[in-house]
Amino acid sequence: MTTTSLQTPAVDNSADDNEDFDASTASARPVLWVVLLLTGLFALAGFVALGMWQVNRLNWKTELIERVDQRVKAAPVPAPGPAEWAGLNESSAEYRRVTLRGRYAHEQETLVQAMTALGSGYWVLTPMRTEQGFVVLVNRGFVPPDKRDPATRPVATGDALQSVEGLLRMSEPGGRVLQDNDAVANRWYSRDVAAIAAARGVGDAKSVAPYFVDVAAANDAPLDWPRPGLTVLHFSNNHLMYALTWFVLAGMVAAAIAFAAVAEIRASRRRAAAQQGA
Repeated sequence: MTTTSLQTPAVDNSADDNEDFDASTASARPVLWVVLLLTGLFALAGFVALGMWQVNRLNWKTELIERVDQRVKAAPVPAPGPAEWAGLNESSAEYRRVTLRGRYAHEQETLVQAMTALGSGYWVLTPMRTEQGFVVLVNRGFVPPDKRDPATRPVATGDALQSVEGLLRMSEPGGRVLQDNDAVANRWYSRDVAAIAAARGVGDAKSVAPYFVDVAAANDAPLDWPRPGLTVLHFSNNHLMYALTWFVLAGMVAAAIAFAAVAEIRASRRRAAAQQGA
């Protein structure tokens, strides 16, 4: 007896699978394109914003350099008194050459941590009571760590009347990044005039100037401690290079967006033509 085997013909579903895959891919393309476009536009906006910020920094730094250069070359003027304090700010007064005449209170000096061309150490800030009656904190200069004790330095001049010439600097309140001034522990990271004056009992806002004075180095003065004349007067100005870098990156992103847009438009046209042909 012969048994006849009935075989069911195999059905080829590959065409249907390909069609489903093409359909799902086609439906996902717009979403992917929108995500990529938004990402590109976000990056483009960010690079342009960073470039404009550097342009603003460039203008600010250029004006600062010109202003400082003019003021340090100008003739010195008497340090501003209480009647002028309300109008003082960085733009109007910082780095102005000034003169003072008065008496130091060496027993009330304050050491402020500093980093200079001579290394790390301290600024020596000493109150001076001027002939006019108000008090100015005077940055007499820099000392290395082994000279922080006044006994290791030349004997101070006592309460003799002295004349000082230097650069007016506005107060630096608070401290520095991640390091706050601590008056209780006598740790100072910035030249905060009001806080130092209060901690030393020098006076109040009516009697203590809202600025300090960096003593200028005298050409004929011996090299001793504290070492004056270390005020930073040369400022790096690389903002144009930074701005160009950000704008170049913005241009590259814009070109990439344009290239991708053209490619997508062409692909869409090819798909449309293929569907019409089918």
